[in-house]
This record gives sequence, structure tokens and C-alpha cells, in this order.
Amino acid sequence: MRAAVCVRAGDPEVLEIRELPVPAIREGWSLVRVKGAGLNRSELRTRQGHSPNVRFPRVLGIECVGIVAASTDPMLPVGATVAAVMGEMGREFDGGYAQYALLPNSLLMPVTTRLPWEVLAALPETYLTAQGSLDALGIVADSQGRLLIRGGTSSVGMAAASIASGRGIEIAATTRRHDKIDALTAIGVDHVLVDDGGSLAAGVQAVWPEGPDYVLDLVGARTAVDSLRLVRRGGTVCVAGSLSGWLISDFEPIAMIPSGTKLTAFHSDNLKGSAGAAVLQRVVDEVEAGVYRPNLDRVFGLDDIVAAHRYMEDNRATGKIVVVP
Repeated sequence: MRAAVCVRAGDPEVLEIRELPVPAIREGWSLVRVKGAGLNRSELRTRQGHSPNVRFPRVLGIECVGIVAASTDPMLPVGATVAAVMGEMGREFDGGYAQYALLPNSLLMPVTTRLPWEVLAALPETYLTAQGSLDALGIVADSQGRLLIRGGTSSVGMAAASIASGRGIEIAATTRRHDKIDALTAIGVDHVLVDDGGSLAAGVQAVWPEGPDYVLDLVGARTAVDSLRLVRRGGTVCVAGSLSGWLISDFEPIAMIPSGTKLTAFHSDNLKGSAGAAVLQRVVDEVEAGVYRPNLDRVFGLDDIVAAHRYMEDNRATGKIVVVP
């Protein structure tokens, strides 16, 4: 089989297309013929050498969709459509940047769908993270309130806006580029704030003088403390992204979290496998019905994996990037 192998830590050019043996099936694992894999910034960081305990060479890819090619689990028959996310895919064992992936049965989520493969591949990690983050914030159906999404044109930001816009939430979202404003308004964002690297406070206060009730922070480490200042007193901030890294330096909770304000987080490992199967099926159904948008930005072939990573690293996407093998 053909696979994109990260041979060492470094720039996108460390991703090489190689011929590898198709993995042999073993107990508790299934062989999946990969039909599409969404790209994620965590893979960018793994490629750069920032993920602990990753040994190179490694086939990256923390998510994929495809067809069961072989399995010892009767609940995963050959030919079934499945998705998989997280669970150390592309880190402790080879992931989705290949024509076949050997994956733990516990990660596989059977899906019934008519969606094209590239559209289906844009959904799992993105929408499961968006849904889990909104749940962590306490935003449910028919909620009232004001939501600020930082990192609005990321794939998760756009998915969260798609979900929240159907729940009666007033939404503001940030982008660093003026040419992405229309993409946000098209998915139901009420207020677009251009984040030019300065203070966001003036823009937020012009829209909501008392501040938002909720902040979904997908930028992460660099902006989390600022998000705690922006949210209204007693509101909730959920950090669910790492666009600016993993760690908040010199974080002092008592000094930096306003009294009564809540700081939480979401990690998509919480919705992998059977825990996420029903959620993902609901997302797929909503996309098929036209309620949610797949927010698919661009599709690359496996041979173009270096260009795909460079495109992602340059922040050129508005939504999800997908690779098809």
C-alpha cells in the first residue's frame, strides 16, 4: 500500500510517499481501507516534533473514514462504513495518511451515509470536537445567550457556528483575514471580528457591552487568559483548540480567573469509539439534510501531502482540509 510517512521531525518535506506492507490483522483490531482523512493542526505539531512519545518514522493522521476490509469483530462486518478519531492514531501507531490503516476496534464508529467520501472525511474530528465543546459550555437546544468563537474560520470554529446557529445563540466569531468574513456570515455568524493581533476587547464590547456569555477558544494557550477577561462575569470559557500551542505560561488561576467565571476544556478523546458513534451519526444526518455544512475547504491527493501540510501551516484554509488516498 501507499502511505505518507513522516520520516523525522521537520518541515512538510519530511513527509514522504512510501510503499509499505498492508498491515496484518490481529485480535481486537480491524483493517480499514481508508477513503479519506481530515487534516488537523495536531498532526502539524507532531510532524514538527512537538508531540511526546512519537517515534519516527510514523504514518500520521488522527482521523479517517473508510470501509472495513478485515475484522475479527462480528459488529464490524467487512464492507461496513466506519470513522475513527484520536486514541493515539498517528502517534503511538500508524494513522490515516495511507491506503489502509490497522485500527483498534474500540475506535471504530459505524456510520450509515450517502455522503461522498471527501465530505464524510471532513466531519468526524471537527464536528465531534465542536459538539463536545458546546456541550462543555452548556449550550443546548433552544439555548439563549451570546457565544464568541475565537478562531472562527478553523474547521472546528465553523462547525461550532453551524451547530450553535440552529440553537438560538447569537454568535460572534474572529478571523485574522478580511477575505474570510463572508464565509463566516454564510454559516450564521451574526458578528465577525477581525483579530489583527491587538486587543479584541473594543470589538467585543462594541457588540456586547457586558461581554459574551460563552467563549469557545480555539486559539488556545495564547488567548485563553484574554478570553477570561472578555467573557461576562459568571460566564464560561471553553478551551478546545491549540492553534497557538499547548501550554499557558505563568498561569495563575486565582489571579487570572475572575470570581464566578468558569474555565473548562474539551478534548475529542472523550467522544471516540462507541461514545461518539451516535453523535457522529446525528451530525451526518444533519449534513445530509442541509442543516449543518461540511465546511470542506480543499481536497488533496495523497501524493500532494506536502502541499497540504504547507497549506495548513500557512493558515490558508477556511474550514476543513481533506486528503484522499
